[in-house]
Amino acid sequence: MQCSAYSGQTIARRADCLVIGVFESRELGAEARAVDRALRGRVRGLLQRGDFAGRAGESLLLADVPGLRATRLLLVGLGAARNYHRRGWRRALTAAVTALARTRVASAVFALERPDERELDDYTLARSAAEACGAALYRINDLKTGKRPPAPSLARASFGPFAAGGLADARRGLGDGSAIAGSAALLRNIANLPGNICTPRYLAAQAAQLARSHRSVRARALNEAQIRRLKMGCFLAVTRGSAEPPRFIILEHRGGRRGAAPLVLVGKGVTFDSGGISIKDANAMDEMKFDMCGAATVLAAFDLAARLKLRLNLVGLIPACENMPGGRAIKPGDIVTSADGQTVEILNTDAEGRLILSDALHYARRYRPAAVIDMATLTGACVVALGAHHTGVMGNDDELARELVASGKRADDRAWQLPLTEEYGEQLKTNFADVANVAGRDGGAITAAAFLGRFTKGMKWAHLDIAGTAWLSGAQKSATGRPLALLGDFMIRRARG
Repeated sequence: MQCSAYSGQTIARRADCLVIGVFESRELGAEARAVDRALRGRVRGLLQRGDFAGRAGESLLLADVPGLRATRLLLVGLGAARNYHRRGWRRALTAAVTALARTRVASAVFALERPDERELDDYTLARSAAEACGAALYRINDLKTGKRPPAPSLARASFGPFAAGGLADARRGLGDGSAIAGSAALLRNIANLPGNICTPRYLAAQAAQLARSHRSVRARALNEAQIRRLKMGCFLAVTRGSAEPPRFIILEHRGGRRGAAPLVLVGKGVTFDSGGISIKDANAMDEMKFDMCGAATVLAAFDLAARLKLRLNLVGLIPACENMPGGRAIKPGDIVTSADGQTVEILNTDAEGRLILSDALHYARRYRPAAVIDMATLTGACVVALGAHHTGVMGNDDELARELVASGKRADDRAWQLPLTEEYGEQLKTNFADVANVAGRDGGAITAAAFLGRFTKGMKWAHLDIAGTAWLSGAQKSATGRPLALLGDFMIRRARG
């Protein structure tokens, strides 16, 4: 979708539809009042008759509205004025785009009441608007054979009004937000695929396609023999039960100064997780195709960096495999050796993500990175702790963790830092190896991070547990595109200072 910003009078804008917001109290903001005057009080008349209540997320489309240059008017509910903040603004925008997507409207002007500017400067408002529109227009890449509904007609959106001095920032925000929305769609398309299509080799092919599409990106994928030569014993232990061969995918984006330390992104790429011998319950096991959302995020991050030509050196590492039961599968009690020489007792084969990540994190050392960030649908414990609202952030560098949390707040992709003190690592002690791969139920998300922390000493490292935020269940089952907005904000700020 083509996004633009405007200044000046909203009622002078020509489009298929003009979108304004209405509060529950029948209160109209400045732009809505101007529209109402142009319509000789038609909006207030609707409100007084009770034809539109202004409840959050509601909408009402009016056709044939003489007095405006737009041919239609969409009223969107903003909810109670006293509770109208950034989340309400985003909800109203999403409701508006969703309503317009059901029509043949091709162009729209959005003049929703703006929340407190301390929350949203011109750049952030515009970027959020473009991201929200892209997310609302996304359609799941299903494999149904029936006739498909027509794609949304909405192709052009204009946002405002901005002060003339803020137009440059707004346009920059719209460009960044549109790029993030496009890369998020790539993430979701990959993550939504079934496990019989999205295999480790498929992820490797997607990485190669990125390299063909973007000159700044290079990609290669190591096969099982090459992985074995790297002595990645933890990674290879997980893949033993599957007939699908593993791949270790390496991406590079060379946009920064030559020789500058890169940012390394590591993504968990378990394309299907049965739990192995410690097999999962059958209920909702189909959702374990989403266990590679960390890998999809890394691929999308490279797509975004290339789209925006970010002046940043990036390295992406994706250990990709399946976790399946079988005659060769690892068993509880087995002991394997990681790439850095530590021995690991496997007490639960369903705690496989930390095993493959441990070898990838060790591999990151060779790049002498400025920072390492891993993204993984790692633990159900994080879902219990934070639900589907916040991504869990842990690491060995508080400044890096705070930077990620701040990026999540700016991007409406929120994260929360959990403690990672030495007590959690002590829970991983075992009589039979250097470390166990699980430590019981208590603090499970944090002990998983503590396990990863053993392989990151000497590096600035942060871990994003996206088990609760990477996909939705139930009737809305689909990948969400998170945490790409958070990561996008982080990379943009790192690249542009």
